[in-house]
Amino acid sequence: MSTIRARIDAAFELLGRRLYQSRLKTLLIMALLVAALLSQLPNMTRDTSNEGYFHPDDPVLLSYNDFREQFGREDMIVIAVNPPNVFDRSFLKTLRTFHEALEQEVPYLDEVTSLINVRNTRGEGDELIVEDLLEKLPETPEAMAEFKERVLSSKLYPNLYISEDGRFTTVLIETLAFSSKGTEEDVLAGFEDEAGFVPGESGSAARLPLTEEENSEVVRAAERVVSRFDKPDFSLRMAGPPVNTDFFNTAIQRDVATFMTLSFIVFSAFLFILFRRVAGVVLPLLVVFLGMLSSVSLMAIFDAPMTTVTTILPSFLTAVGIGSSVHVLAVFFRRFQQNGNKEDAVVYALGHSGLPVLMTGLTTAAGLLSFSTSGLAPVADLGIFGGLGVMVILVYTIIMLPALLALWPLRQHVRIGGAKLTGRMDRLLTGIADFATSHARGVVIMAAALITVFALGLIGLEFSHNYVKWFPRSSDIRKSIELIDKELKGFTTVEAVVDTGRENGLYDPHIMNQIDVLGRFAQGYQDRTDGTLVGKTVSVLNVLQETNQALNENRQEFYAVPQNRELIAQELLLFENSGSDDLEKMVDSQFRKARLTMKVIRVDAAAYFQFITAVANKAKDLFHDNEETVVVTGIASLFSRIMHLSLESMARSYVIAGIVVTVMMILLLGSVRFGLISMAPNLAPIVVTMGMMGWIGIPLDMSNMLLGTIAIGLAVDDTIHFFHNFRRYYIQNRNTAEAVRQTMLTTGRAMVFTTIVLVTGFWLFLFASLVNLIHFGLLIGVTLIIALLADILLAPAIMAMITGTKRGSRMMERWGGASSVENKTPTPPSVRP
Repeated sequence: MSTIRARIDAAFELLGRRLYQSRLKTLLIMALLVAALLSQLPNMTRDTSNEGYFHPDDPVLLSYNDFREQFGREDMIVIAVNPPNVFDRSFLKTLRTFHEALEQEVPYLDEVTSLINVRNTRGEGDELIVEDLLEKLPETPEAMAEFKERVLSSKLYPNLYISEDGRFTTVLIETLAFSSKGTEEDVLAGFEDEAGFVPGESGSAARLPLTEEENSEVVRAAERVVSRFDKPDFSLRMAGPPVNTDFFNTAIQRDVATFMTLSFIVFSAFLFILFRRVAGVVLPLLVVFLGMLSSVSLMAIFDAPMTTVTTILPSFLTAVGIGSSVHVLAVFFRRFQQNGNKEDAVVYALGHSGLPVLMTGLTTAAGLLSFSTSGLAPVADLGIFGGLGVMVILVYTIIMLPALLALWPLRQHVRIGGAKLTGRMDRLLTGIADFATSHARGVVIMAAALITVFALGLIGLEFSHNYVKWFPRSSDIRKSIELIDKELKGFTTVEAVVDTGRENGLYDPHIMNQIDVLGRFAQGYQDRTDGTLVGKTVSVLNVLQETNQALNENRQEFYAVPQNRELIAQELLLFENSGSDDLEKMVDSQFRKARLTMKVIRVDAAAYFQFITAVANKAKDLFHDNEETVVVTGIASLFSRIMHLSLESMARSYVIAGIVVTVMMILLLGSVRFGLISMAPNLAPIVVTMGMMGWIGIPLDMSNMLLGTIAIGLAVDDTIHFFHNFRRYYIQNRNTAEAVRQTMLTTGRAMVFTTIVLVTGFWLFLFASLVNLIHFGLLIGVTLIIALLADILLAPAIMAMITGTKRGSRMMERWGGASSVENKTPTPPSVRP
């Protein structure tokens, strides 16, 4: 193994010499490669929609698209209106003007619904009348009182168009379900569906939801109208999935720009402090910036959109790339200061740092690539393009950086970091090394105790996905969502599509009764933590019950489902011929399928999962004939699926990353025992951080679920550098304490600096707009600090304990590749330039 390692080091030295000698040709080839990649950046797209979390062939997404193809879009923009008095003629007049302004100014519109035009079903003699509720405004106090009574006593309006106490009313904006871009608009889409419509085989697979730009146009237009009408006596709050998605997009674009600007400033400052050279600042930033852009370009090439998950990639890759460049530059500048020979310094830097830099890149990439099998598309993209991005930056660091160093004019007499600062750093690192090796047992016991305490916090770690909590508490959108949930019992939906399996199957009273039972079951469902979950259920039953009541002198006792097949068919036909198109969004044209909408309060996805499971099980009990099927879908169903796939992805990626990194450590160190030993400093930070999350109540969500795998990919970098160089120095002097000391005085400085760079890079997320990004950056930074402490304290202590026994000495002898182990104490070599 030692021979193989020596050959690899020699190969890197040869590479360094050839890069130096062919620097112009190398840079020309790299420039052409970079230009080709960057030319694809304009094709970069974004997708922060709920559908964007899924692979195109995910059965849950296919069911959801089939639902939209059949019934339209269910995730509406909700505008809550809070006037002094809803039942006031002046207010209703303003509401009509507001309603009409939305209809005229909002693009990609399907329908705007409010008290102005919601259906009012009534009977006059033998005639069924279905009209807009406010075709004429009430003129007298008596007419207004009658109107108020009709609204508040309705079975349909409360918690949908008006709050139960009558203080709030709503305006619902429903947009088109699919974008017209790239496809021909099907003029028969919707109610006039073909008889052969088969779920999963419709045109929905080829049709895309409204694009991000179209959704943004809708939200911007609605916001302009809202801003004109929002006054103390006409208070407006706007929310809903389209608004939430737009908020995410805006926040992400702003945050990415902030991260990259701050990263450039902070990294420039750190690089100048370390190297005190223009080249030490410009060259690594150039290499890393081009590598980051090239990596993002790969996403554009393969049509992978930027999402809420992959938005961390630019900052992540920048921080990782700076760390790799520092390890090469630190050795290069030190060698150049010693002999003034630039070619020799390039060759020496690659020979000394090439292998560990390669291995750190591979282990980081392996940690990320473990996500590539995830059932969630953005997480898989993070794994694929994050891993590829790390490899791109690795190539740029090993190929482009040496060529740039060869071309850049340098002077020998600049001191790196200043003698005073260097001396202080040397004394600190030497002190840490001596403390770790002289108090090895105490360090190991203390570390084990701390890990155990934090590990107990894992018991309290909770899994969560409630993206409303990602919004700042002070943000208008979070306040709007919370107000709508409180006053109007939510507007997130779970949809159950009942397929009778036969044409006109919905005329069967038994089927209608079972839909009613399922709706009542949903309405009575109690969540363990949040109480009532369903604020409203809406289905074809509402139409049928209203019609039956209207045809029976509008008497309340006839608000029921007729128990006669012919009567059901007649009443639905009468309603269909009344001029209202409401039935189109509740049943298909063959009266084979019916939609049951369950309007739920915004809670954690885990609660949705339990509720959806309960509804699905109840549906199986109710609809058990061979022909009858029930599909549960809707926005909340997507949230539930996201949570399930997140947990599955996390478990798989942690196992894959752990195995791959362990194998790579064994190969690098050339020993199974030492490969396994080296994993202690790698795994400890993850246990401590996740245990800390359990203790302080930060849940594992869609963002920080990735924490462990990303952290192990990053934390292993310093471990590789420590053990690689420790072995090098141990072979030279056969003294553990001295080998640790020399390791700390050489690679230790780079380890400290790269950790500072990485931590600073991730803590820049503290300036994010979204709470989940703040948590992610904070936790990754904490993990990396713990990883550094593990590498400079725990790893040396473990090695000192091993070499303190005869068996351990024999292990070290075999690992070092020498015939004997002698305790020599040579004079430490000078590490200053």
